[in-house]
Amino acid sequence: MSGTLFVVATPIGNLEDLTPRASQTLASVDLVAAEDTRHTKRLLFTIGAKPTLIALHDHNEERAVHGIIESLKDGKDVALVSDAGTPLVSDPGFRLVRAVHEHDITIVPIPGASAVTTALSAAGLPTDRFCFEGFAPSKRAARRDWLRALAGEERTMVIYESVHRIAACLADMVDIFGADRPAFIGRELTKMHEECVQESLGELQRRIDDGDIVSKGEFVIVVSGVAAAVAATIDSDRLLTELSGCLSAKDAARVAANITGEKKNALYERILELKADSSS
Repeated sequence: MSGTLFVVATPIGNLEDLTPRASQTLASVDLVAAEDTRHTKRLLFTIGAKPTLIALHDHNEERAVHGIIESLKDGKDVALVSDAGTPLVSDPGFRLVRAVHEHDITIVPIPGASAVTTALSAAGLPTDRFCFEGFAPSKRAARRDWLRALAGEERTMVIYESVHRIAACLADMVDIFGADRPAFIGRELTKMHEECVQESLGELQRRIDDGDIVSKGEFVIVVSGVAAAVAATIDSDRLLTELSGCLSAKDAARVAANITGEKKNALYERILELKADSSS
C-alpha cells in the first residue's frame, strides 16, 4: 500500500502558529521534503520531531519528485513543507503534488498559516473576491507592464514584495493605479515587529519614503480593485476621442488602458477606427 503525502502549512513567523495537527504530522511521517532543510531542521528540533529531511526547492524539484514518488510507493509517508506558510503559494511543490495525483497516491492537506489570508484578514478591504498575484517582477519595465495589466482588476489584489523593491513598487503603483487607491501594507506579519497599515497608495508611498514604515523585513501589499461601477460607466469611445485629441494614438491607448483595464493594443486599433470614421 502506498504512503500518503501531507501538504503541511508552517508558521510565517511566530512558531506558536504551528497547529497541533501539523506538529503531530511532522513527528509521525518518514520523510519531510523541505524548501530549505536547514530552516526546517530548526522547526523540527523545536517540536522534537526526527524524520529524514530531503530538499525540494525550485532548482531540484523536477529531479527530486521521482525519488519522493518512489518512497511513497514503498509505503512511506511524506510531508511537504516550505520555509514559511502554505506550500505551493509562491513556493515549490506544484510538480510533486501534480505527480502524486497522476500516480493516484493519497494526498492530505494540513491547513495553517498563509501570508495571503493573514494580510487579507487585517487589511480592511473587500475580501468577497480577491486574487493573489505573487511577487511583482523585479525589473522596472516588466513590473510596470505587469501593473498596467492589473489596472482594471475589480477584485482586491494581494502582492508580495521584497524589502529591496518595496519603495520602487509602491511608486509604480501610485503612477499606474493612482495615489488615491485604497491599499494596505502588512510588514513582518506575525513576527515581533509586525506592522499593519491601511492608507491610500500615495500615503503608503510617502510613509515608506519618509521611514515611517520601516523598510525592513517581508511585505505583503493588498490593493483595492477598481470599483466595478466606475469601470462599467466609462464610455471607451468618448474617452479615446478626448485623449487622442491631445495625445498621440499610442499614448492615448496607454492612458485609456490604465483607466479602463482594457487591452492597450485593442484600444489603439479602436482609436485608428474612430479616426478613420471621423475623416470619412
